[in-house]
Amino acid sequence: MRTNIVIDDDIMQAAMHGGGFKTKKEAVEAGLKLLARQAHYREVLKWEGKLHWDDQPQPLVAQANMMVMEEDRLQRVPPRTNTQAIHASAPKRKATGAA
Repeated sequence: MRTNIVIDDDIMQAAMHGGGFKTKKEAVEAGLKLLARQAHYREVLKWEGKLHWDDQPQPLVAQANMMVMEEDRLQRVPPRTNTQAIHASAPKRKATGAA
């Protein structure tokens, strides 16, 4: 949105220098964003002390979740047959160069 406004030159120079802005537009946009962010923070701070936050899971819920995860993991692993178990436990032989 194009807007023509009169801004004090000293304030604009201080803002541009302090924020490292190259243009007046950058400085003005940064200032407007800051004001909008501060208004949002004030809205969030209205809830301070009014919400209960517990980042620790309840022990029984956590235990039930672990049991479900363990059961799910066990169901996904295919059972070994006797031959697979024998071959898996057998010592590995090194390949030799002579054939």
